[in-house]
Amino acid sequence: MAAYETTRTAPFGAISTYRFVQFVSNLFAAVADWNDARVTRNALGKLSDRELDDIGLCRGDIDQIGSKLSH
Repeated sequence: MAAYETTRTAPFGAISTYRFVQFVSNLFAAVADWNDARVTRNALGKLSDRELDDIGLCRGDIDQIGSKLSH
């Protein structure tokens, strides 16, 4: 049985390209997280105090929940 050495260096620019793609991917993920938090805050803000109390929240909790979702 023969063994071959298969390790090669990355082609020129591959690391930079990978980092750029990763940066863009992280940017899109951050925007999606921000939007999810925004939608959640808006939905909770539309609930009445009674409905918020039914799910164990008060008006002051809405901003905290939104900030936890965006991190």
